[in-house]
Amino acid sequence: MSKAKKKRRLNRDLVLAKAMQLIDDAGSADLVSLKELAAELNIRPPSLYNHISGLDDLHAGLRVVALSEMLADFQRAIAGKMGREALEGIAHAYRAFARAHPGVYPLTLIGHPFDAEHTAVSNQIIQLILLVLASYGLRGNEAMHAVRGFRSAIHGFISLEATGGFALPLGKDESFAVLVELILDGVAQKKNR
Repeated sequence: MSKAKKKRRLNRDLVLAKAMQLIDDAGSADLVSLKELAAELNIRPPSLYNHISGLDDLHAGLRVVALSEMLADFQRAIAGKMGREALEGIAHAYRAFARAHPGVYPLTLIGHPFDAEHTAVSNQIIQLILLVLASYGLRGNEAMHAVRGFRSAIHGFISLEATGGFALPLGKDESFAVLVELILDGVAQKKNR
């Protein structure tokens, strides 16, 4: 078999997978250039443009891939669960995703209302959390406020943890568990009103 036939055909998915790995290893999307990505793929930089239109397109693609992976993690975390147990599963899956993808996770926070793929996956994540909150009797604006509060609290912890904001000699896992309990207790109080 010739070298050309042995070589894996490069496609957008492979480019995004390699970029995700490089960015997570580097710790930030800002630390990885297209030139570095091309070198890791053993291609010349202009060849990347057969798969992406530039850095913005790369980051947009990574947002969709990362959010899709996050959605799948959430779905696995709530399988067979309802209410408190399901919301707790999502919280822990959220933190686990951010820890596994320290470079790509920040890209998931950037909204792009004109990117249909991004919007579709984001909406699926929101709908999943809304479904869990519905088991608490939360619907409409009340549920959306709860989604925002839930996300803000989890993201705040993740961000402080990632930047070394917890310097006290106290277990971060235990602190996260306490935060999740506080969130769950707050949601349960809303249900009981």
